[in-house]
Amino acid sequence: MKLPGASLLVLVGAALLLAIAVPVSIYRSDGDAIPGWSAVVRPGPLSKAHAFLGDKCASCHTPNEGVTVDKCVACHVPAKELLSKPSTVFHANVTTCSGCHVEHQGRDKRPIKMDHAVLEKLALRQAGKPVALDCKGCHVFKDKHQEFFGPKCATCHATDTWKIVGFLHPSPKSKECAQCHKPPPSHLMMHFEMMDRSITGQRNATVNQCFACHQTDSFNNIKGVGRVDMH
Repeated sequence: MKLPGASLLVLVGAALLLAIAVPVSIYRSDGDAIPGWSAVVRPGPLSKAHAFLGDKCASCHTPNEGVTVDKCVACHVPAKELLSKPSTVFHANVTTCSGCHVEHQGRDKRPIKMDHAVLEKLALRQAGKPVALDCKGCHVFKDKHQEFFGPKCATCHATDTWKIVGFLHPSPKSKECAQCHKPPPSHLMMHFEMMDRSITGQRNATVNQCFACHQTDSFNNIKGVGRVDMH
């Protein structure tokens, strides 16, 4: 059934007014004017850290722009000196936070989806030429190798996972542990003679003879004893 021309114009006009009125109303009221609208457009629940924001989308989102840096900075970097730490200084010139920080993944998820490609683009823009990422600049406090292998992490590691594809730990019977592993500080003090050697029963073991006491699946797994959480 075809509508008369006048009726059709009225319907079109009403649809246009609604299409304009709804976004304007939402924008002016910070999203509270139309109950339930956010449940239709929200992509997923906020993380636990941002759950207190509830339906206040405008706390992070700017109309027609999305999530903008200035709104992130307003809460997370109220003082510029917070960006002076070695592990965070690279954030000072970042122009988009959403490249690495992603929300609406669920309350049990951290709002982080690290994308090293974003950092590479930032480094390229700052240097004007392709440069290798300075892994140590961000991971300096997490060097589990205790500086054994130097700062060139990319020699072994990829940026999508710390696990090294194809890496196999040497045989449990290997006696060359000290080539890769440093002893903890307690092993270099009297604690090693008074406690460690007594617990393991290896009273003649030296600090570099890791194989005498430790299993290769975990340093806290002691041969003949089981798991001992001391270090």
